[in-house]
Formats: sequence, C-alpha cells, structure tokens
Amino acid sequence: MNILAAQVIAKRVFSHLYIYLDIVFLVALIALLVFKKRYLTVLFGLFGGVLYMLVDYGIFHLAMHSRFIEGGNLFWVLLWMSLSYGITNFVLIWTWLSKDKHITEFTLFIIVWWIAAPMIAQSFGGSLPTVTIWRETKGYHGYMAIILLLGYAAAIVYNLLQKDKTRRLPLIRLLAIGIGVQFLWEFSLLVGGIRSDGFGWEQKLNTITVNSLLETNLGAVPIYCIYIAITSRFNENLSRRAVQLGFTQRIAELNAKKLRSVSAQQTTTVITEKEIETSPSEEVAYKKIKD
Repeated sequence: MNILAAQVIAKRVFSHLYIYLDIVFLVALIALLVFKKRYLTVLFGLFGGVLYMLVDYGIFHLAMHSRFIEGGNLFWVLLWMSLSYGITNFVLIWTWLSKDKHITEFTLFIIVWWIAAPMIAQSFGGSLPTVTIWRETKGYHGYMAIILLLGYAAAIVYNLLQKDKTRRLPLIRLLAIGIGVQFLWEFSLLVGGIRSDGFGWEQKLNTITVNSLLETNLGAVPIYCIYIAITSRFNENLSRRAVQLGFTQRIAELNAKKLRSVSAQQTTTVITEKEIETSPSEEVAYKKIKD
C-alpha cells in the first residue's frame, strides 16, 4: 500500500441541503467576525475563497481538466465549495497565526459546524437532489510538492542565517498549522460520509494523508510572510499601527506573544525603543502604546 501515491481521487457526495445550510453558516461566521472587529481576518478569509476558486476552477478544471461533477452545475458548486473552505480555512490560519485571544471559540465554531453539518443534511435532506463531485490529482500534486519544498527550504535557510533567535520563523508551529487545518476538515468530511463515498479505506486513508500533508501546508510559509507584512503596518480593525515595524521586528513581536493573552491582543510591541529609530512624534506614540 502506497499511502503517499501521486494519484489521489478527492471525491465528495452531498445533498443540496448541505449547500444551503453551509451558506447560512458562512454568513453567520463573517457576521461574528465583524461583530468582534476581526476585519483583517474577514478580508483574508474572503481572499482565501477567491484564491480557491481561481485555483479550483481556473487551474484544476479549465487548464488540467481534472474536475468532474454529477447532479449539479460545476461553476456554481465550485464557487460555493471554494468560498466555503477558502473562508473557513483561511480564517483558521489567520486566527492561529495571530494567536487571537478568542482562538478557541473561533476554532470550535468552525470545527463543530464541519462535524454537525453532514449529519444534519443527511437526516433532513434525503428528499433533495444529491451532488457528486471529484477531482484527480496525478497531474499536479508533484508541482504542489515542489512549492511545499521551496517554501520550507527558504524558511529553513533564513532561520539558519538569522542569528537572533527571537526573529526566526516558528517552523514547527507553521507545519502544525499547515497540516492541522487541512486535516481537520478532511477528517470531518470523511467521518460525515461526504469525502470519498464508496471508496475503500486504503483510498480514503490515501486521500486524507496526502491532502493533509500537502494542500494547505504548501502555503504555510508564504501565508505567514503575508501575515507578518500586513500586520507590521495595520491592526486587526484596519487602522494603521502607531509604530510600524520592520519584517523581522514583527516576527520577534509575534514570537513573544502568548496564546490567549488579553494584554497581548491589544496593539502593543515587545521590542525595545533602541530597536526602532523613530521621529519625535513616533516616539510619543510608541510610549502611549507601551503604557
């Protein structure tokens, strides 16, 4: 048995009720994030949905002809799927990277939905039409593996050259996030009866293993760099930081931040005044933030 076989058939079977309920959930998730003023998180989640659609429909379907569907319109089903898993995956990634003080609540809200939604749809959506959609991955998983390798190789080289330990990339944490996000929804789809319906356990194990190790994880390092670049300039509520940091300074600040720390959730900085060359006005702003 080759668990890491290049050819993976990612198949999903679900009723129309599952789609309708998930759309309601996505609206509720975005509303909750807006209510808590997680505006950057919302924008990053929407970016994830658009990115997934460009990749899934533009590359997997139009360019590689690896997408197939029965019982539905491919464009509209892919649009919903891309927004659904793009938004939820990227919201989880952003929340975990930021060490949000409500990381547990946001995470559970999404995971519990992933677990409950298939059961609700199966119990009450039996009379509605069923959609079967799948993709074959032999043509592009090799390219994904190259992106994965290049991303982590660059991060490893950077860490080896960076003498200041506080400014190194948290590679183990990035690996855990990259694998964990994909595994959580792959596992939820599998136990909910949506993923790989009708396949044997060898094929199911192959799909969940390869997808979890590769498909979100390949973007872990680039996404972290994007997060650092944006949050070194902007706060979560889209306001500009009073003291804008350099790339490595922001890495040091985030590395020093503790999970679920209420004080760290505020716009603060953990670097010393000597590390920032500020103008008099910036120095005053920095002292106000520190106090």
